[in-house]
Amino acid sequence: MIFRQSSKLKDVCYEIRGPVVDQANALEEAGHSVLRLNTGNPAPFGFEVPEEILQDIIRNLPNAHGYSDARGILPARRAVMQYYQQRGVEGVTVEDVYLGNGVSELIQMSMQALLDDGDEVLVPAPDYPLWTAVVRFAGGTAVHYLCDEEADWFPDLADIASKITDRTKAIVIINPNNPTGAVYSKELLEGILELARRHGLMVLADEIYDKILYDDTEHHCLAALSDDVVTLTFNGLSKSYRVAGFRSGWLVVSGPKAQAGDYLEGLTMLAGMRLCPNVPAQYAVQAALGGHQSIHDLTLPNGRLTEQRDVAWRALNEIPGVSCVKPKGALYAFAKLDPDVHKIVDDERLVLDLLLREKIHLVQGTGFNWPRPDHFRFVTLPRADDLETAINRIGRFLSTYRQ
Repeated sequence: MIFRQSSKLKDVCYEIRGPVVDQANALEEAGHSVLRLNTGNPAPFGFEVPEEILQDIIRNLPNAHGYSDARGILPARRAVMQYYQQRGVEGVTVEDVYLGNGVSELIQMSMQALLDDGDEVLVPAPDYPLWTAVVRFAGGTAVHYLCDEEADWFPDLADIASKITDRTKAIVIINPNNPTGAVYSKELLEGILELARRHGLMVLADEIYDKILYDDTEHHCLAALSDDVVTLTFNGLSKSYRVAGFRSGWLVVSGPKAQAGDYLEGLTMLAGMRLCPNVPAQYAVQAALGGHQSIHDLTLPNGRLTEQRDVAWRALNEIPGVSCVKPKGALYAFAKLDPDVHKIVDDERLVLDLLLREKIHLVQGTGFNWPRPDHFRFVTLPRADDLETAINRIGRFLSTYRQ
């Protein structure tokens, strides 16, 4: 008997952990050192968890060996509720907060509960590719609206409007954006919300990088602008608190929740089917949200993350035939390859060849559902000197690379 993967996995892909990873693993097993710039994982680059978060988890381990409520422990959900109340989101209660094993689990649950086969979800291009993958896995169709590189990677409202059909159920907004680093203006968000109102769409706000902002950039919490639109906000501790391995995230439901009563029953059922989120990691939430926000020290003008963003942005733009819009938030730069200089027809092959020659692991632009093979995402987590060295090596590689 030959066992094959489910047909439900057809067209489901996640290139951040895709085939190039296997080659990177093989290189490391052979004794090579690989610079892993395929994921936004702070820990390997010397970013440490705030001590008070660790202490809260350690102290509460004796209380964490049983199941919690399916939504999560009450102190953590209350801390999340209060965080959004402080941000101006109206009507949120602890019953509207679902904790998860990272935001990724909650994204999957939210789509499984929402979509029937053939339903459509508007997803940005480029996107965080999990969104496209889980829409497809849930039987839906991801319809990609374009973000405009010439306009600081802001979405094009006219393009969004043109792609709404009678099968469209929801729109995904990733702000601050992965992979581009864009942070959207209040006016743009209000324009997207007006389309959602007009067409009766659910809004899915991925705000995992809401505290990682540069140059006095302001983040506008979408749920605070959408009290008349059913809104699901996704966030967590992985990035701002440098604890990606804890898998501690949350989903908050806001807006006219009565319109989504049946949907929320389904979401709650899925939350119960996993029994509960990881309990020890839930004890990190209250300490994180209520304590010193050390992420702000890292994003000051002289902070480590700002310095690394600046170095990466400058050095990438110094490579002949490469350009990059300056990121305003998050941990990435989405660099463009001038097709007149770098004639790339297969960007997955490009990143594989770079890995084999320079031992640097990037992710190709098409891995983020960008329609052309002319971009790559660069993670800005390494220290400034290491970034400079890595980008010089990428430039050297591109200077002789041909397809």
